[in-house]
Amino acid sequence: MKIKLFVTALTLLASLSINAQSFKLGYTNIEYILQNMPDSKEIQAKLSTEKGQYDKLYQDKLADAQKLLEDYQKNAASMSAVIKADKEKSLQNKQNELQELQQNAENALSRKQQELIAPVMDKIQAAIDAVAKEHGYTFVLNSDAGYGTTPVILVAPESDNITPLVFKKMGVEAPKEEVAAPAVAPKK
Repeated sequence: MKIKLFVTALTLLASLSINAQSFKLGYTNIEYILQNMPDSKEIQAKLSTEKGQYDKLYQDKLADAQKLLEDYQKNAASMSAVIKADKEKSLQNKQNELQELQQNAENALSRKQQELIAPVMDKIQAAIDAVAKEHGYTFVLNSDAGYGTTPVILVAPESDNITPLVFKKMGVEAPKEEVAAPAVAPKK
């Protein structure tokens, strides 16, 4: 069984090395490009404004619920069973409203983010497609698999990184990479 797998792997590697001459592989980091697009700041500002509106509404409803709770706690001992049950039901409804508002706000913000990012992602994809075509890349991989994940590309030559070309194609100045200054030994 191990010999069969080894032979299959060797055959696969041999076929890849033969076919490797017929394609060109490049890579980029879409998340990095997105974060450094001028549109990104505008998107964040719009999302922040909308989030602020939801937060204010939530805080207002929370304050109302807290007033009801304080009133209930202060007067619970003197309430009849029917009034007490009605107040408890009102408090439960307020809690449910708060949870629903929070959930709806998160969903709305997520939809808004997707709505705002979609045209920018289309622009980025169009630039990647154009760069790949102009420079003869058969495949372009995303070097970042997302937050908290292992990158898709672990080792690759910098010459196959098309990120600067994508920025250029979109007319966006690529951010300057911060390079640590070399350590200098003190003179004696």
